Amino acid sequence: MITAPRRISPLQDLMQAHQPSWGLAGNMQYAQAVPGEEARIARLGLADLSHRPRFGVKGPQAANWLAAQGIATPAQPNSWLPLDTDSFVARLGLTEFLIEGAAADPLHANIEPARPGVYPVPREDAEIALLGPQVNELLLQTCNVNFRALDLAARPVVLTSMAGVTVTILPGSHHNDPFYHVWCDYTFGAYLWRTLLEISTGLGGGPIGAALCPEQPQPS
Repeated sequence: MITAPRRISPLQDLMQAHQPSWGLAGNMQYAQAVPGEEARIARLGLADLSHRPRFGVKGPQAANWLAAQGIATPAQPNSWLPLDTDSFVARLGLTEFLIEGAAADPLHANIEPARPGVYPVPREDAEIALLGPQVNELLLQTCNVNFRALDLAARPVVLTSMAGVTVTILPGSHHNDPFYHVWCDYTFGAYLWRTLLEISTGLGGGPIGAALCPEQPQPS
């Protein structure tokens, strides 16, 4: 039997150094658990979520096309909505959308390549989760956005720069602690991970497995 090629996380080699136990999802190997993660998450945990299914689409008819697929979209740019227990949709500007979680899988098959006004956007992102009470301390050192001032109930999505890397951040919470999704171009993933890991280690945190991260953040 020939095994299908696996997708490779841009952070896999860096996660390998932490001797994780591995899982497989979306044909990508990912760090499911990391030794010592229970102590780190009490301060600040970093997880690689690059394996999660995601789908991007843009264009003047993108919102109507998503509605036809049964996906409601946020009314306001730079905001997000939950779709089910493990999926969400983010509106990036006026006519671009990111869908992550199980709801993303059928969209790849349903989109028509020549459909006017609807254009797929490749989403081979590096995705890093930030989880724990010290998340905002890390953000103060790497980003010029005051995340503490955001109204999480409005479900904001922030396009900004973190440690010199262009990122999209979806801030939320989990068990009253900050839980943020951070996406960046996969070519900058390793650099961003190393930078965040160095700072998080100084704050008493470090790498954790994806199994400790909820499927989606809570808005408050």
